[in-house]
Amino acid sequence: MSTPLSELPIRRLTTDDLTSCADLSEDRGWPREEHKWGLLLTAGTGYGIDDPVGKGLVTACVVTSYGKGLAAIGMVLVAGRYARQGVGRRLMQHVLNEAGDTPLTLHATQYGQPLYEQLGFVDIGRVEMVRGHLLAPEPDPGSKVSTRPATAEDLPGILRLDAEVFGLDRTHMVTRLPAFADQLRVAEEDGVLTGYASAWPNMHTHVIGPLIARDTETAKALVASLAAGTDHPLRTDIDVRHEELIAWVKEHGMETVAFNTVMTYGIPDLPGDWTRRFAPLSVAAV
Repeated sequence: MSTPLSELPIRRLTTDDLTSCADLSEDRGWPREEHKWGLLLTAGTGYGIDDPVGKGLVTACVVTSYGKGLAAIGMVLVAGRYARQGVGRRLMQHVLNEAGDTPLTLHATQYGQPLYEQLGFVDIGRVEMVRGHLLAPEPDPGSKVSTRPATAEDLPGILRLDAEVFGLDRTHMVTRLPAFADQLRVAEEDGVLTGYASAWPNMHTHVIGPLIARDTETAKALVASLAAGTDHPLRTDIDVRHEELIAWVKEHGMETVAFNTVMTYGIPDLPGDWTRRFAPLSVAAV
């Protein structure tokens, strides 16, 4: 006799589950995204339920914690054959219980948002996903903003800037960027670090994130410099409040793909300075 779905154990996932997680993504029509799954399962905590009638997973998600200040939930997936049977709700409730008093955030699709609202998450904003080849103009020779590849000596400065803008310590994520990303660049003015960004491989695109910059002109310079370093289409998720940057990337060849809703649980807004936070590392990890 098979075990009812409501009684199947929820377990911790490891990097040994990477292929099963990618299979689950593919089952729901998402890209496999094995590179991103690898980062999340290494830097975060995965949860899942094993399929009782075969190999693979019934459901899965990953939680990336930033101390007691915030944890991000991402990659919430339920296999198509088990959809609308309560397993996604059960997994999310387990994550809420595990988190305790730690505030939570996630980026919701239109399909997942009703469930998250029922669980107590609130809508605090939106990000606009854009994709395409950026046909950026040549850098303004009169601009004081310059960008260059980051070096090992830049890491302490990047960590200080990231903590200031993000509002929490992301050392365990940021220090993985040199190995995870194909490009990591910094912006400077008069020798002062004013921003940084990376471009990491995801299937047939390069995803820009995180994108931290003093102002829109600095963000543009970083995006343009990353675009110049790849032949692949770019993808990024820009906070919709950064209207000028969104208009600029669209003027130069990128197009809107989707919108996601930023939601929080147990906290009225995200910490840090949104005016300098243009795009997350990933919508799955903020």
